[in-house]
Amino acid sequence: MLIGFLAITRNWGWLRRAFQQPRLLLPLVLSAALIGVNWLTYLWANNSGHIVEGSLGYFINPLVSVLLGVLFLRERPRSAQWVAVGLAAIGVAFLTISYGRLPWIALTLALSFGFYGLIRKTITLASVEGLTVEMALLFLPALAYLGFLTARGAASAPGSGPLTIALLLMSGLVTAIPLILFTHGIRQITLTTLGILQYITPTMQFLLGAFVYGEGFRQDQMVGFGLIWIALAFYSIEGIVIARRKQLPAPAA
Repeated sequence: MLIGFLAITRNWGWLRRAFQQPRLLLPLVLSAALIGVNWLTYLWANNSGHIVEGSLGYFINPLVSVLLGVLFLRERPRSAQWVAVGLAAIGVAFLTISYGRLPWIALTLALSFGFYGLIRKTITLASVEGLTVEMALLFLPALAYLGFLTARGAASAPGSGPLTIALLLMSGLVTAIPLILFTHGIRQITLTTLGILQYITPTMQFLLGAFVYGEGFRQDQMVGFGLIWIALAFYSIEGIVIARRKQLPAPAA
């Protein structure tokens, strides 16, 4: 799909530059490895009855994004933003403690995607082009793994019906489009803002796991999620107020 898009737009000039410049290619190799680990962990969690723990990983991830922005990009959140981040951090800590064990799935998802976002924010290559290189780097390992599963008789896709094949193809589309938008948008906003916005997806994932797929939802978890939702609302309202103040005309001298 990505190659087809580039072929239609005739945008190939970047390809030689990407593969001739180690400074550009090496970060993409690392980002490809990180997104590969993230996807593999996410898919395993969803297919193994760990949807709720997977959502916890994406609740932790925004905090990782904020921390990485402060440490590596010298971002300085406003006081109100720190309050929102603090509330969210308390909520995440509460959820982690209530979970009862080290949530390794959640931590793997949070750290891999957090560092992926940091790397992609610093790469000058455009979003579609960068994702194309990442997918090209992941293609051969993925093909080798599929061949390994097929040889063991553990691969289900080759013998699946048309509906399953169609859904698999659609899953690639619904994965690529958000990731393209993510890698484009991450260069337009701070990691702090990105971090707070990223609470929307895990909230939806948690609700699906708890109420659609029957993984359960305890009352004590509502405290943690409630703090996170309050933080998101607080951050959003503060951002709207700041934006409106900037639009007001300056007072006459």
